Amino acid sequence: MSASANPGGSAPSAPALQRLRHRAQFDAVLSSAPAAKTMHFALHLTDSRARGASDGLFPGGGRWVGAMVPKRWARRAVTRNLLRRQIYAVAREWMHALPEVAVVVRLRSGFSREQFPSAGSEALRHAARAELQRLFERARRA
Repeated sequence: MSASANPGGSAPSAPALQRLRHRAQFDAVLSSAPAAKTMHFALHLTDSRARGASDGLFPGGGRWVGAMVPKRWARRAVTRNLLRRQIYAVAREWMHALPEVAVVVRLRSGFSREQFPSAGSEALRHAARAELQRLFERARRA
């Protein structure tokens, strides 16, 4: 075993958060109704163990996350990338609070260009992050 695989010799940590990669995975999660919604985002989730056992979409169960940021709601690539990065960052913080699930966070409406004129502004980053944290909090309670 290499030193980088388990630094410090401590017990292995929880499995890493895995990203959804295939359309079938997204379709499986999106087939369920949203578990939580905010003004700009919707969160869909499904049990990764049940789906993974039946059709191999989520090998090994665990926690899976996907982000959908369509051009319809975020025209500029800088904005789409900023939102996607925030989705994955907040998911890493909150997924430990959820059971073994597959989650898709979907942008369901655009952020106002009047309020956020810069595509990659700090204000947009903070607003998106705060809203995503509220979204995951609602999902945890549901």
